[in-house]
Amino acid sequence: MKIKLLLMSAVLAISMPLVACAAPAQPQVSPHWVWVEKYCDEFYNNNHVSEAIELNAGEVLVVVLCSNPTTGFEWTEEAQISDPAVLKQEVHEFVGPASEPPPPPGTPGLESWRFQTLEPGSSTIYLEYSRPWEGGEKGEWTFTLDVVVKQ
Repeated sequence: MKIKLLLMSAVLAISMPLVACAAPAQPQVSPHWVWVEKYCDEFYNNNHVSEAIELNAGEVLVVVLCSNPTTGFEWTEEAQISDPAVLKQEVHEFVGPASEPPPPPGTPGLESWRFQTLEPGSSTIYLEYSRPWEGGEKGEWTFTLDVVVKQ
């Protein structure tokens, strides 16, 4: 729960300056945010996780996945999106664990991606957890999210 609150705060902190700089012609309305979260234990049990979700056009999708960059593994920076007319990636970031005292080195954190739904349709988001250097393990974990955006 603390991690989710920290993640929400970080996403909002990044988003607020962008909202403050915008000069929309109509009042700014906070979109409905939908969260999909997958933690390390889910990937330990199944290296390739798939899920499906339905959203409404205009909603914001936040995908949160377990990550531990100290192992040399990292998630794909840019998600593969099968139909960019339906979804657009806006933000990707790593959020380390917060605790008092600070957690020991090697403690996993979370990576999050924020997507804006653009128009009705279907699209698939694909993310891969790999060691990106030559000869490193590729696709050790994968996450596939089938998204249906309704009117």
